[in-house]
Amino acid sequence: MTGYSDRIDMMRQEMTITPSMKLADLIELNYKLLDVLSRLGIGLGFGERTIADACEAHNIGKSSFVLICNEYTFEGYVPSEELLMSANASDIMNYLHNSHLSYMDGEMERLRASLAVLLQPTDAGQKRVVENFFMEYRKEVKNHFDYEENVVFPYVNALMGGRRQAGYSIGQFEKNHSNIDEKLNDLKNIVMKYLPDICDPVLRNDVLYHIFCLEDDLRHHTLIEDNVLVPLVGILERERRK
Repeated sequence: MTGYSDRIDMMRQEMTITPSMKLADLIELNYKLLDVLSRLGIGLGFGERTIADACEAHNIGKSSFVLICNEYTFEGYVPSEELLMSANASDIMNYLHNSHLSYMDGEMERLRASLAVLLQPTDAGQKRVVENFFMEYRKEVKNHFDYEENVVFPYVNALMGGRRQAGYSIGQFEKNHSNIDEKLNDLKNIVMKYLPDICDPVLRNDVLYHIFCLEDDLRHHTLIEDNVLVPLVGILERERRK
């Protein structure tokens, strides 16, 4: 007998994300897209509406929506140039911008608060080490996002407006683009391996689960930048050189 998880795996292998797909089926295909919908401004209670309906209601390009969802759903996904050319860089940047806000104002703050409670039984030295590590990581992530907000996005907007800034290209961003999820692996190991057993085991599991989810989410965020934004802007740059 085929179980629920087997049916989901089969659906994930066989289905493609298209504008005619119902939003409810999309979430059934990959529940992690709930966060994606939220960042795109699409709430629940969507009934029988399709992706196309939601895109029209929220002024989002259908190709842009499909690109983002594909990156979050299919491992190893590489978008076709045809789909990239039909997407809108503004949609992608808007999604990335909203993601930055979600990470810094939401996920990071919740993780900081959970860690503070988890560390309460530990000694002052242990607290200081973990808290300093987390705050340094948070600062690194903020600097990463600030660069995109203050350098990359204005550059892309200028390109879309028919202007190109001399001395900069999307290739420079791609060359120096770092993965902001890597240090979370160190934090994960601290919580999993090195905190004393006086820490609440249920809360420790909750914190660890949060870190795993955030790490995976940030990995997909980076893939959207590398596999969608960078090649999409590369197409714009080629068009401006003509």
